[in-house]
Amino acid sequence: MEKDRVTRNISLLVIAGSAGSLDVILKTLPHISADLKFPIIIVVHRKASYDSSLANLLATRTSLPVVEAEEKDVLKNGTIYLAPADYHLLVENDRSVSLDYSEKIQYSRPCIDVTLETVAEVYKDKSAAILLSGANSDGSRGLRMIKDAGGITAVQNPASAEVSFMPNQALQNVSIDYVLETDDIAWFINKLSLGTF
Repeated sequence: MEKDRVTRNISLLVIAGSAGSLDVILKTLPHISADLKFPIIIVVHRKASYDSSLANLLATRTSLPVVEAEEKDVLKNGTIYLAPADYHLLVENDRSVSLDYSEKIQYSRPCIDVTLETVAEVYKDKSAAILLSGANSDGSRGLRMIKDAGGITAVQNPASAEVSFMPNQALQNVSIDYVLETDDIAWFINKLSLGTF
């Protein structure tokens, strides 16, 4: 893990995961600072039949606004955007959201890699991503693009993840900056917001 990073400002954070990640997100949200300096996109693998109550559930855990992302939403600081079930979420050059119904990637729609790749292209070294628990390798390629663009990458410690495969795959394929314990994720996000990484 890299410890000696210069002070810098992040303009967008993506939190992503699959099986076992929702509990981590629910534990993290209450501790994220109310004056968050950037938007957060949450990408979680979930069934297409899953109803839209997930955004409402997340909203009960934080004072920050939580919305299910819609086509052409412009990303606003201090707002949490949830990728809708059964759509890939892309970020456009004007920092708006685009939703895509093309084929599943790694059996998933939304695909984490798709989101991270567009974030890396648009936000470059102002991007950050945290990959949580999950059962496939989605996210590894996108984290590599974030890393190559100069952004900050982090994964949940596989030893404490409910399903370790996803963060393990990232660690095996990318030089990840930070490995986080579940209880440290909100602290990490707040430090990013303060620009102290």
